[in-house]
Amino acid sequence: MKCSSYDLFFDAFSNKTRWKILEALRFNDLSVNDICRITKEEQSKVSHNLKKLIECHFVEAVRKGKNKIYSLNKKTMTPLLELVEEHVNSYCGRVCLKIK
Repeated sequence: MKCSSYDLFFDAFSNKTRWKILEALRFNDLSVNDICRITKEEQSKVSHNLKKLIECHFVEAVRKGKNKIYSLNKKTMTPLLELVEEHVNSYCGRVCLKIK
């Protein structure tokens, strides 16, 4: 098997830039310029990673005038990010404290 849907899914989560983008979009719909400002990443890097997130339907894009506005897939990604946050806060926080 050359490509697995699971590979695409977990690859999107394992990339720090993509994770920053998902976090930025968690509560607000944003333009690419807004995402760049929040994540402190270059526009080309953000655009490249948005493309990957759109391919997996983690993020959706709607054109408004000359801009595209990006939003989280609220049906699946919002509950998933809430679950991830709950897990991290409950089980991973102590590990991070030990690593520092």
